[in-house]
Amino acid sequence: MDKYGQLLNYIDGAWQSSNASDLLQVINPATAEVLGRVPLSSAAQVDQAAQAAAAAFVHWRRTPAGERVQYLFKLKNILEENFQDLARLITLECGKTLDESRGEIRRAIENVEVACGIPALAQGYNSEDIAPGIDETMIRQPVGVAACIAPFNFPGMIPFWFMPYALACGNTYLVKPSEKTPLTMQQVFRLLDQIGLPKGVVNLVNGAKDTVDAILDHPQIRAISFVGSTPVARYVYSRATANGKRAQCQGGAKNPIIVLPDAEMEMTTRITADSAFGCAGQRCLAASLAITVAQAREPFTEAISEAAVNRVVGNGLDERAQMGPVITRESKRRIESLIGLGIEEGAEVLVDGRDARIPGYEDGHFVRPTILRGLSPQNHLAQTEIFGPVLGLMHVESLDQAIALVNTGRYGNMACLFTASGAAARKFRYEAEVGNVGINVGIAAPMAFFPFSGWKESFFGDLHGQGMDAVEFFTQKKVVVERWPKEWSRRF
Repeated sequence: MDKYGQLLNYIDGAWQSSNASDLLQVINPATAEVLGRVPLSSAAQVDQAAQAAAAAFVHWRRTPAGERVQYLFKLKNILEENFQDLARLITLECGKTLDESRGEIRRAIENVEVACGIPALAQGYNSEDIAPGIDETMIRQPVGVAACIAPFNFPGMIPFWFMPYALACGNTYLVKPSEKTPLTMQQVFRLLDQIGLPKGVVNLVNGAKDTVDAILDHPQIRAISFVGSTPVARYVYSRATANGKRAQCQGGAKNPIIVLPDAEMEMTTRITADSAFGCAGQRCLAASLAITVAQAREPFTEAISEAAVNRVVGNGLDERAQMGPVITRESKRRIESLIGLGIEEGAEVLVDGRDARIPGYEDGHFVRPTILRGLSPQNHLAQTEIFGPVLGLMHVESLDQAIALVNTGRYGNMACLFTASGAAARKFRYEAEVGNVGINVGIAAPMAFFPFSGWKESFFGDLHGQGMDAVEFFTQKKVVVERWPKEWSRRF
């Protein structure tokens, strides 16, 4: 098929062919068809983009915030106009269902909307007469050139956790999309090219690890935003900060869900199934452990197993599909291998999604929903981010024991509780050592005006994406202390 051919970089306001000799195929995970070829750009091209962004920064930072956000208003409108086409493109290269892709683009647009409030959000503060005749003011100024290293699973949304805020705050920007799903950002930048941004304010460089390293090492790039697995997040954070950059690096997760006996079981099952199996389990807020408490074990186990068996798996472009494929054939093998490891460690397979064959899509990278019962906290699988449609079941006798299980985990991205008890909900909210908490919610994804939090090995850094955290991350504070003696005024 190769519909999109060799993808281009966007540098200094112009589309450019990469000089890379290495190209990777972009594969439709539902059909295994080749969609295009992505170049693995060199450090020289990263340098070209960074230098263009640095040159553009000189004038962009002097553009008033009220003028900068006018470009974001245009961006919101053009994203709305191309909403369905962008959603379809995400499904084509990422595999998720059309509804999931539409939700992704909606979240991206919400971040643009919030960033349009920068004239108010980025205000400083002041105090008069901190000493006689002396005033003190704190003002925010942009950091400079910033960059996003994006993951494959949300190619349309995650760059927008960062980019709109960076631009609104007066920074210039560089995006390195995932080499597995680069088509969506290619189209987004074609839309950005239409809104009249000054040359060099936004730049796109395709590539893989060598390209990332060039970004992390480049002296002109001052801030790094990353989302991906914990080992890579730790690497990116370490290398970026060693080079004197500020960095925010979102890592992996396990995301346990706790089900109390008083939970409304039909709602709990439906929401848990959507969390565990939505996007084929390939999202950083996907539930991968369900901990039943006391009498909740049997009804929940039966209900979630039935939901897993009945979930409609297929090509995400089919409106009837409830779950699409995983991203690559290698991912499919890895997930199925981890399921096998869980069985070796003593787990019981209630629903086995391995060796899935979808009629008409036999070459696709499909793993059906899988349920494993009887995981031990010491099992490798209980501590590993599977990043696939696999839900492990554990059982305890009290909420205290469930919270202890949550808090002994190495990750701290999300944990959710299903209950009808306000007291239990408050206890869980207070004691759970995670950055995002859900109460009767299976995907505790913060709205754009809240930070996308994460604790422990799920996040490296201090300031998260979205909301005021993004404003803080993309600005640096300057404190001005000034005195104007009265006798000076007599000169005029």
